[in-house]
Amino acid sequence: MIPLLILGLLKQNPGSYGYELLALMEERHYKYIVNFTKGSFYYNLQQLEEKQYIQKVEQLDNTRETRNYIITELGNKEFEKLMFQYGSKTDYINLSFYAAMLFADEYDKKELIKLMEIQIEQTKEKISLLEHSIQHSETISIPFKKMLENSLSHHLVNVQWFEGLLKEIRSEN
Repeated sequence: MIPLLILGLLKQNPGSYGYELLALMEERHYKYIVNFTKGSFYYNLQQLEEKQYIQKVEQLDNTRETRNYIITELGNKEFEKLMFQYGSKTDYINLSFYAAMLFADEYDKKELIKLMEIQIEQTKEKISLLEHSIQHSETISIPFKKMLENSLSHHLVNVQWFEGLLKEIRSEN
C-alpha cells in the first residue's frame, strides 16, 4: 500500500522530494492506514523509480541539489490500478492479538491478564492520538478525517471489549 500513498502524494504535491513525502505521511498520520518505516518508505520510492512510475527532477534548492520526484504517465496508470485494487477490497480486521486469543485457555491466566492490561493501555494511547489528530485536522482531507473518526470508534469499542474480557478472566481466578 506504500506505493499508493507515495503516488497519491506525488499527484497532490508534484516535485516533492523523498523526505518531504515521508514528512507528509507522518504529519497526516498515515500510520493508521499502513505500517511503514523510513526504510520501507525509501525502498518503495526506489522501486517506483526503477519501474519508471516516478522520475527524478534535479533541482537546486538554495545551496544544495535536491532530488525531487514527479509521477510519470506509467505512474498515473499504476495509481489508477492501485486505487481500484485497494478501493474495491474489503478486509477483515486482522489484529495479531486475535490470533493470541485463540489460545487464551492454554496460556497462564496471570500472564493473560498482563496481556489484556497491555492491550487496554496501548488502545487508550491510540485513542488519545486519534483524538488529537481529529482535533487538529486542518491539514487532512475530509475523507481521511472520517476514517480517523471511524478508527476512533473501533478503538473505543475495543477498550470496552478488552475491559469486559479482563473482568471475566479475573473473575475466573
